[in-house]
Amino acid sequence: MTKKDGTRLFLRVDFPDGRRLGPGKIMLLEAIREQRSILAAAKSIGMSYRRAWLLVDELDRMFEQKVIVTHPGRRGAGTEVTAFGERIIALYRAMERQAAKATQAAVGELTQSLAAEFLPQSRAEPGEPEAPAAKAG
Repeated sequence: MTKKDGTRLFLRVDFPDGRRLGPGKIMLLEAIREQRSILAAAKSIGMSYRRAWLLVDELDRMFEQKVIVTHPGRRGAGTEVTAFGERIIALYRAMERQAAKATQAAVGELTQSLAAEFLPQSRAEPGEPEAPAAKAG
């Protein structure tokens, strides 16, 4: 969730078998609900159509119930989020609100403790060694 100071809390549910539910899938579902089209939804959030289809397929395979239904050939209203898909959105957003509320003081303290000037040295993945700094010459 975004706060006035710009600090965000990132929430992702990692299920024991490797399935994941996070902000990207939820944002896509919300865009599909609004646009009623996977293509239009993908465009509206800056996602490729292929990536959107892969995520929708993954969502539909993750759960016992369908998350979206498509109506091929229907222009402008070819995709709908199911009642179960709406429930997934609602549960995820409720977890986000609860997590933000529960961590507000700690996040605020961390934010206040940040150094005034900071430049990241690299964007290496966790566990990867840092790239050696260039020598001034």
